[in-house]
Amino acid sequence: MNNELLEALTILEQEKNISKETLLEAIENSLVTACKNHFGKSENVKVVIDPDTCEYHCYQEKTVVEEVTDPVMEISLPKAQMINTKYELGDVVQVEVMSKEFGRIATQNAKNVILQKIREEERKVIFDEYNSKEKDVVTGVVQRYVNKDINKNVSINLGKADALLTENEQIKGEVFKPTERVKVYILEVKPTSKGPKILVSRTHPELVKRLFESEVAEVREGIVEIKAISREAGSRTKIAVWSNDPDVDPVGACVGMNGARVNAIVNELCGEKIDIITWDENPAILIQNALSPAKVISVIADADEKSAKVVVPDYQLSLAIGKEGQNARLAARLTGFKIDIKSETQAREAGDFLDYENEYEDEEYYDEDEYSDEYEEGESTEADE
Repeated sequence: MNNELLEALTILEQEKNISKETLLEAIENSLVTACKNHFGKSENVKVVIDPDTCEYHCYQEKTVVEEVTDPVMEISLPKAQMINTKYELGDVVQVEVMSKEFGRIATQNAKNVILQKIREEERKVIFDEYNSKEKDVVTGVVQRYVNKDINKNVSINLGKADALLTENEQIKGEVFKPTERVKVYILEVKPTSKGPKILVSRTHPELVKRLFESEVAEVREGIVEIKAISREAGSRTKIAVWSNDPDVDPVGACVGMNGARVNAIVNELCGEKIDIITWDENPAILIQNALSPAKVISVIADADEKSAKVVVPDYQLSLAIGKEGQNARLAARLTGFKIDIKSETQAREAGDFLDYENEYEDEEYYDEDEYSDEYEEGESTEADE
């Protein structure tokens, strides 16, 4: 019996990652519960378990008395001396309780105690596993839409637990099919009585960062750093990268040969365009890079006011601003600067044409969307050339 118990605990430890000590503690508690159900008390119950062999014994500690008034807590002197002749009045005797003496209800309750402990520990192990993966990317398998008539929330199996991808965290227009494999960013893991509640996202900017870490060895190893990300999920993302090794081109490393690396990420994100630009400590140069693929004539950046005035060639204005202001908006988020973009002609007419590039001045900020509705997006590239 002990060998069977040892084997069962070993299997549980391996398959469910629940420690043997925890399981033995559950067995101890179950025996105490069984004693309480059978005898009505458990204050004097002591359980001894050998962790190596799983051999266990359950005892009631009874006080030796002349006349027994409580048979659960007391034992008569003659009966005590039948166990050992050295016992005297007032001594405490350990009387072994055989589990086969327990009734059906007591046995069932003891079994439930063990099963409940196993379920609790299993939930805790799963919670700890996925809680450690919070803010990371995992691959899951699409199961089904949850309450499809009400919303488009999707249940995704992550292996040992299910996650919920809410409609708000889905890329616009993305359709999921059962058994489809998809990469998601773990937003939050909450403990519940039914196991961990895992919320995931496909729209979070950090998803793009984690995908680059998995796809680009230089990013994963810390040679290339992703300094900033701005994203409009499903449409466009801009990332600013920097190399800690002068011999490594950060943009080239992220793009990969013939665009292989960035294209793998683009495909994972359903064709979302990705602009990769070089980070620079000089805000003016950074803003110039951030407005890629548009070419910039000049930039005046005010580091204190976090604002910048940019002049671009007339034919580049629509490209710099982007459709509905997207390119300028993403560049502003990426750099943290409010950006006012004007064409060369507009700048001349306004009297603030800049004939020098990338310098600091105190300048008034003009709304970056001033001309956004007047222009359509021009050509775009996936990387800063």
